Amino acid sequence: MKSALLPWAIAMVLSALPVPWLGERGGGQTPAQFRIGFGAHDITPALGKKPVYLAGFGKNRLAKGIHDPLMARAIVLADGDKKIALASVDLVGLFFPVVEKIRGRLPGYAYVGVSSTHNHQGPDTLGLWGPNLFQSGVDPAYLKQVEDGVIAAVEQADRDLRGATAKIGLVQAPELLRDSREPQVKHDDLVVLQFDGVDGKKRGLVVQWNNHPEDLGDKNTQITGDLVWSTVAYLQEKHGCPVVYFTGTVGGLMTTLGMEIKDERGTPLKTGDFARTRRYGQLVGQAAEKALAQAKPVVLTPFLIQRRAIFLPLDNQFYLLARKLGVMEREAFRWNGDVWHAEPTTELKENQQLCLKTEIGRLRLGEVDVALIPGEIYPELVLGKVQDPPDPGADFPDAPIEPAIYAQLTAKYKMILGLANDEIGYIIPKRQWDVRAPFCYGRKRAQYGEENSVGPETAPLLCAAFRALAKGQ
Repeated sequence: MKSALLPWAIAMVLSALPVPWLGERGGGQTPAQFRIGFGAHDITPALGKKPVYLAGFGKNRLAKGIHDPLMARAIVLADGDKKIALASVDLVGLFFPVVEKIRGRLPGYAYVGVSSTHNHQGPDTLGLWGPNLFQSGVDPAYLKQVEDGVIAAVEQADRDLRGATAKIGLVQAPELLRDSREPQVKHDDLVVLQFDGVDGKKRGLVVQWNNHPEDLGDKNTQITGDLVWSTVAYLQEKHGCPVVYFTGTVGGLMTTLGMEIKDERGTPLKTGDFARTRRYGQLVGQAAEKALAQAKPVVLTPFLIQRRAIFLPLDNQFYLLARKLGVMEREAFRWNGDVWHAEPTTELKENQQLCLKTEIGRLRLGEVDVALIPGEIYPELVLGKVQDPPDPGADFPDAPIEPAIYAQLTAKYKMILGLANDEIGYIIPKRQWDVRAPFCYGRKRAQYGEENSVGPETAPLLCAAFRALAKGQ
């Protein structure tokens, strides 16, 4: 009798032990206990009282009108009493401290995540696109509006919680992506989750796609959600239910700029024309419908939640200057070589390197594994397609290949949310880093990317930390 009870007693003790950062499983809830809710809130800035600087291209691009509202869209998933809130905002990005404020106002959730679509036609929320080099484009009052809007969307989704079933579909859509940087590697998976109520009626859709919302280009002065607006509008009209859109792998750089997009009659559409962006959204929506046509039932419980703060050395001289000028406001830490620990600092002393605090995460939702990455990660690092052998012109050709993000995910289905809880810029394979001549691929000058990256150590440190996270180390 004692030997039979001993394993049970040990298991009971172990189950009661706290796990400081790893999170918990869902307590054995059955799929019948799964509920989901949808919410949305308008976060469009007001025009007229103060300038609104548009983000994502050059400085001093002022908004002159509103084409469609910017939105905070949210889903709340519940397994019994355990709840996860995921929000998506039509913005270029939010820094981690803003997300921490949002979390502080949403108690009672096992996890709160906020991802930005990386929209290039909304307000500057980072500070990089103000009137000039010395002035931020951020309006603190607008950031508070965004914070309030995310909370309102999550709270609405929470009130909407009802029993549901789920199915998942996936298609490859390489024709809807352009990789504007060599080597050509696309993450062309379009993932769609459909949720149906217990009455069989459609509750909502979640779409995850990997592309920069910048189709309207750098001359546009109308506030808009860009391709996210058109994709969501198409699917909502066709399916009569809420749609939440999440941006995934967009580094590389995944874009529509330079692509030929034709209307229904085969006539090429012009960049900067809303007709082109509307048409692109229709094409993404049609791809999503192909995914739904072959979708299969999926169980999204139990929940396993893993997240951890990490520190990354700040090597980008422009970012350091912007911080010094007060253009980018963000707490600095003293880099000591430890990705897991760093001390805050208020000044940069001689021979001292700064670092920033961010967060990585993983949500194992039953049969679906979701990686949460705080920036614009290159497809090579997600899919395990880092160039090998490296181009001889690379700055660090002997750098080891980083552990791929998807290789750490063990569930049947995989998804990624980019710009999750932070925007740290491009996450570039170290052996593809290229700012010094001779340049890769015989080019006469460096390709775009590194100027908007924290530094060459970002990918090695972040990918290694994600591997440790996923293994529970």
